[in-house]
Formats: sequence, structure tokens, C-alpha cells
Amino acid sequence: MSRLKVKHSNPEGLFDSRVFSQVVTVSGNAKTIYIGGQNAINSEGQLIGRDNLELQTKQVLENIKIALASENATFNDVIKLNIYMVNGCDPAVGLKSFKETIGEMEKPPLITVLKVAGLTNPLCLIEIDAIAVAEEREDCME
Repeated sequence: MSRLKVKHSNPEGLFDSRVFSQVVTVSGNAKTIYIGGQNAINSEGQLIGRDNLELQTKQVLENIKIALASENATFNDVIKLNIYMVNGCDPAVGLKSFKETIGEMEKPPLITVLKVAGLTNPLCLIEIDAIAVAEEREDCME
């Protein structure tokens, strides 16, 4: 029986979105997974989707999937996303890419979107970092 409890909520008085949650509470036997800012660089060090927010977003999400899988987690375990998008990019394009890559989430994470003047790699249009929680299993503890 799982001792991990993750509660997603949109309290009365706050906007009730199908895309993001307003509050996530975690309790129980859990491990927290922090994923550093991911951009559209693939495993060979190549930028995917030069000047194309849709392709870059999809690569970023694939990179996050890989990081999650390395900890036996999935996007269903993500509780927080911070999205940094270069000024001039359309957030609707990023949302479309998210829905195509990840799909509709029954319990969407907290999301913060920031428009920035630029990113460290000037060819990158988007960067996303993530926080996930998954049940800590004794057989996985180091």
C-alpha cells in the first residue's frame, strides 16, 4: 500500500484550470526529483528546431521524460514546471506542443511561465525545469 499522498487542488476563490493546478500538497514516504533547466539540445549535443518553438518544446519535454525515467518516474509524478520562454514566442504554441507530447493530465502540475529577454544559448527559445515526487521504495534507497 502506498504511503505517498499527492493532492492537487484548485481552492474555491482561485481559478479552476484544466491545464494547471493552483496547489499541490505532498505527504508520506516520497522522494523529490529536481530536474535542472532543459533546453532543446539532444543527447548528441545538437539543437533541435532552430527558430521553431514547437519543435524545441517537444525536445525539451522529451529531455524531461528521459530525466524522469532515470528515477523511475513519469510526467504523472511532476508537481511543478517553471517555463522560461524568450520574448516574442507564443505560449499557445508551447501549450499545443505540450498537449501533443504529454497529453491531457488528470492532475496537472503547478506551472509558472516567464518571458525572458534570452537564454544562455541564444539559439534556444525555451527552457523548462521540473520538480517531481514519487514514492520512495526501500529497494531503491542508496
